[in-house]
Amino acid sequence: MHTIVLIPGDGIGPEITHAVTTIIKAAGVDINWIPAKAGLGAFEELGDPLPSETEKLIDEHRIALKGPLTTPVGSGFRSVNVALRKKYNLYANLRPAFTLPNVPSPFNDVDLVLFRENTQGLYIGNERWLDEATQHEAESIAYVTRAASEKIVTAAFEYARKMGRKKVSLVHKANILKFTSGLFLKVGREVAERYPDIQCEDLIVDNMAMQMVMRPNRFDVVVTTNLFGDILSDLASGLVGGLGVTGAANLGDDCAIFEAVHGSAPDIAGKNLANPIALLFSALLMLDHIGENEAAKRIHDAVLEVLANHKDSCTHDIGGKGTTSTFTHAVVQALQEED
Repeated sequence: MHTIVLIPGDGIGPEITHAVTTIIKAAGVDINWIPAKAGLGAFEELGDPLPSETEKLIDEHRIALKGPLTTPVGSGFRSVNVALRKKYNLYANLRPAFTLPNVPSPFNDVDLVLFRENTQGLYIGNERWLDEATQHEAESIAYVTRAASEKIVTAAFEYARKMGRKKVSLVHKANILKFTSGLFLKVGREVAERYPDIQCEDLIVDNMAMQMVMRPNRFDVVVTTNLFGDILSDLASGLVGGLGVTGAANLGDDCAIFEAVHGSAPDIAGKNLANPIALLFSALLMLDHIGENEAAKRIHDAVLEVLANHKDSCTHDIGGKGTTSTFTHAVVQALQEED
């Protein structure tokens, strides 16, 4: 039996979490889920968006599945997601994006995986007021190291080799950010030399964004720094139907947290309308991580079967007429038909 910390999160989080755990159980995976709290709900209840009890559980078990959390924009507490990545040195954010049957999207042949360095860069929020009294001028500082750059690029190349992928694209802004982005590119090219079996290219981030919306099928594995990765991974999701159909993993040397990266959608919370695919695909990355590869593939195939042949069971956001419950039931039924 596997023991995994389960953070349902805010808004639609509890509904989609229930759907995911139901499907995993139907696939025959024996998991002891340890419930934990985080996010706005935890802040309102306990005065802390990341309670110490939740941290203790992750400290002990080193793996968690997390639903969407609400983070105030511009004020309030800082992102719990960022805090977790820092605390557990979850240096690699892994975001696959691939075309799904009957899910409305601009393209029909996307299959890429984006690796984002998760602990450094501009995204970490190293900010200050230049004049605290007036707060009319602000400064953000990007931080990039050779060690972290080597680690994330190596992870991307190792993944490409393991999964039989042919190319890694290094994305940067070294033409302007010659120290921070320049260091990332320099280290990336050095790492690429260790993998002569994998094609390597590098692209400036603005060109990358343009190429992704013109010819996304030319990309295979993509690796970049934190802020660029945050933006491009959402762009990649947009190519295949949105954040509601793409999963994510945050990986460290000895800890992993798998999460839905979409919002908590409080406007539809409790209405049985939420699409659980993103959290489910995150859970499939988790199953692969713990060695339950066969179950992960079975669930993946069952989802594709439902999307292709049982569209009415799917939720409205992906063109169906169903609910969270009907989608969950349809996937469970597809799993049972496989047996």
